[in-house]
Amino acid sequence: MEPVLTLKNVGFRYGMAWALRGIDLEVNEGELLGILGPNGSGKSTLLKLMDGILVPDEGKILVRGKALSSLGRTSVAREIAMVSQENYFRFEFSVLEVVLMGRFPHLGRFQFEGPKDLDIALNALKATHALDLAERSIHGLSGGEKQRVLIARALAQEPGVVLLDEPTSFLDLKYKREIFGLVSSLSADKGISVVVVSHDIDLVSQYCKRIVMLRGGIVHDSGEPAEVLTRTNIEAVYDCPVLVDNNPVTGKPRITLLG
Repeated sequence: MEPVLTLKNVGFRYGMAWALRGIDLEVNEGELLGILGPNGSGKSTLLKLMDGILVPDEGKILVRGKALSSLGRTSVAREIAMVSQENYFRFEFSVLEVVLMGRFPHLGRFQFEGPKDLDIALNALKATHALDLAERSIHGLSGGEKQRVLIARALAQEPGVVLLDEPTSFLDLKYKREIFGLVSSLSADKGISVVVVSHDIDLVSQYCKRIVMLRGGIVHDSGEPAEVLTRTNIEAVYDCPVLVDNNPVTGKPRITLLG
């Protein structure tokens, strides 16, 4: 089966400084892929390239075999949805109004949402366990509630790929687990490919089937959690001592920071 998203020798630079170089990567149908790396390793830049917000300086990106650069913004939005790290709403939108914003790739220039769009938005809220929030203001939600709503908005686009940039930043342990559990179930149940950038190594280890570890703008290693999350790799990439053993419940790698 053809990958949903393919990156071939992709490089990008800010001015003269290369942020990413030589990135070869495939995102498969229904896969939950984790992107790890320290600050400045190119994780967020990689997501922006996948979403077409940034254009690579070298290499190419394909969406279902078609060049991403050849697609208009609306066509890209039908295939790829992005949940950014920063999401600010100037006006007092209701949760349902925010999720309905995800229908924009499927509407004409002056077309308003119809019954089908409303059904899709409500189903997206139901899938993210946020239906009871529909009439509330987006400004009145907790961090975990807001993340579920933003993922629902992404689902309302009906994409094949959802990109998540640090979805658990500033969330407590309960909501971190909830968000990763949610995206894992969406990937498994709906066949959506999910790419998640995160600093939560343990959560990525437990939920992601495959991991790409970046260091200095290049792929340091990639593969299944047990292959990538080794003491040697983590200490080389993050420059700090760790203990790596197996989670006694799941058997997946568990990382402990050493003093």
